[in-house]
Amino acid sequence: MNLITSTSLYLGILIIIFIILSQAIRIVREYERGVVFRLGRVVGAKGPGLILLIPIVDHMVKVSLRTINMDVPAQEVITRDTVPIKVNAVIYFRVIDPVKAVISVENYISATSQIAQTTLRSVLGERDLDTFLSQREKINQTLQQIVDEQTDPWGIKVTTVETKDVELPENMRRAMAKQAEAERERRAKVIHAEGEFQASEKLVQAAEKMSMQPLSLQLRYLQTLGIIAADKNTTTVFPFPLELVKPFVDFYEKQKGKVSKTPEEKTKK
Repeated sequence: MNLITSTSLYLGILIIIFIILSQAIRIVREYERGVVFRLGRVVGAKGPGLILLIPIVDHMVKVSLRTINMDVPAQEVITRDTVPIKVNAVIYFRVIDPVKAVISVENYISATSQIAQTTLRSVLGERDLDTFLSQREKINQTLQQIVDEQTDPWGIKVTTVETKDVELPENMRRAMAKQAEAERERRAKVIHAEGEFQASEKLVQAAEKMSMQPLSLQLRYLQTLGIIAADKNTTTVFPFPLELVKPFVDFYEKQKGKVSKTPEEKTKK
């Protein structure tokens, strides 16, 4: 009987020792830190490695130091030009001060998400839709700076805030499509007009060159006739250069002038 009682006593002592050791010895991973509280007062952040705690007296809370990527739910925003849109985002942040992350805020992940949502609504509400669509990189930097400043007292470092999808009303999408089509047509007309202007300048330069060398004009004329004759046309209409008939016209004018003189004019002469 005494043997059974002694065995039970030893077994109970071993169980108590095991429980005490299990509460006193903790292992903290490389990417973690353990915030130790002793009788309710914070002692500091411990780790990584083996941590020895005083049973019943010490309490430890583990905090991960890895970067957390979190989706910000889509927010309904009315821009400064009164356009209702829905925008979601993604935020990247990490804990740089485990003690502040534990004692300054109850749940730093949820708190950071709420701050990101309210900041997203306030920043986009102060800007026009065109400004948001054309300067998204600058707006992302503004969001990151504002959220980082507000979460800094919690020991949180916000590295990136990126807006992702933008949901526009159907009528606004149609209006933007028409605007883009009109812009493309405008550019096409401008490019066409610039091409016509450059071509006219080249034609003027070519005309000046040909006026200095009449023979080049004749060669160009013969080249044009060759191009026209190459096509299978039943009828070909082409201009006849006046330079070829100019001597005959001058001779005809002289003869006409002689015939039109009156006999008195001939007598006087």
